[in-house]
Amino acid sequence: MEALVVDAGSKLLKAGPAIPDQAPSMIIPTQMKRMIEDGSSADSSLFEDITVDPVVRGVIRDWDSMEDLLNHVIYTGLGWEVGNEGQILFTDPLCTPKAVREQLVQLMFETFNISGFYASEQAVLSLYAVGRISGCTVDIGHGKIDIAPVLEGAVQHIASRRLEIGGTDLTKLFAQELSISNPTVNLSIFDVERLKELYSCCAEDEFAYGKTKKSYETEQHTLPDGQVIRIGREKYTVGEALFQPSLLGLEAHGIVEQLVRTISTVSSENHRQLLENTVLCGGTTSMTGFEDRFQKEAGLSSSAIRPLLVKPPEYMPENLNMYSAWVGGAILAKVVFPQNQHVTKADYDETGPSIVHRKCF
Repeated sequence: MEALVVDAGSKLLKAGPAIPDQAPSMIIPTQMKRMIEDGSSADSSLFEDITVDPVVRGVIRDWDSMEDLLNHVIYTGLGWEVGNEGQILFTDPLCTPKAVREQLVQLMFETFNISGFYASEQAVLSLYAVGRISGCTVDIGHGKIDIAPVLEGAVQHIASRRLEIGGTDLTKLFAQELSISNPTVNLSIFDVERLKELYSCCAEDEFAYGKTKKSYETEQHTLPDGQVIRIGREKYTVGEALFQPSLLGLEAHGIVEQLVRTISTVSSENHRQLLENTVLCGGTTSMTGFEDRFQKEAGLSSSAIRPLLVKPPEYMPENLNMYSAWVGGAILAKVVFPQNQHVTKADYDETGPSIVHRKCF
């Protein structure tokens, strides 16, 4: 039986057997809707729109909900049988607290009775997915942006940066912009998410973005309920906020400058391999024009540090940047479990949850 790989993000959970050249067999929302006791959806006036987010800004916050979600994924979605559980590898976001890692390994062995466990950091796995062991990852998730230099398969934590902004903040910004230009249209957050995925893009550069204040094309979109919304300059604002965080009300450097500053804190002898192996990951990076804008900003950097993006191998699945950590996890699972480098049930019974820090790094 193939080991399972699970990458639980703030917005989407990716899971499936460890087959590296295929997309994960399950990609489902992490957010869940609360159900009432008889199993029907809790959509009465009392429970309307009560949703649960097991993962918030990359970190598991609601363990009961996480257990329910994993139960559905492992047994219903991926077909494991109770009493015949196998091995599982989880991806770890940057800055995962030790207590969270321990609680996860405890949940897997004591509740799910798995036979083997491993966890590895997303930055390392995203590099594995493009055939690298050293480089720098820029991971724009739903709830956070992680920038992590990796040398010989080890994250340089002192140099890494986490920004507490992500796709959800861009969605809120887009909603604000659309409400100003379409004051009579009632938009749900689901509508805004969908519109963001369809229309958001990056201007060629800051000058081009400035020109959109004066002239821009407007598109019309009919919502499922029949309302018609006009989308114009707003679609550029979403991407621009990553390069000008002041649009989000933040006093912070843009994403390329953040990356340059991160690499500059690492020993100069390692700059080249970090620069030449920069990987973009996270769904937001697939936005139209984002990669070109990123490259252009990098070329304009006043520093000698100018990142170059790595292209994924042709044999890898399309849209690899959306689940590169999962693919890297599938690659790693093919090594750690056959070579018995993982946490076994015997290891866990002997040492307890803290074993995860010694065997998974």
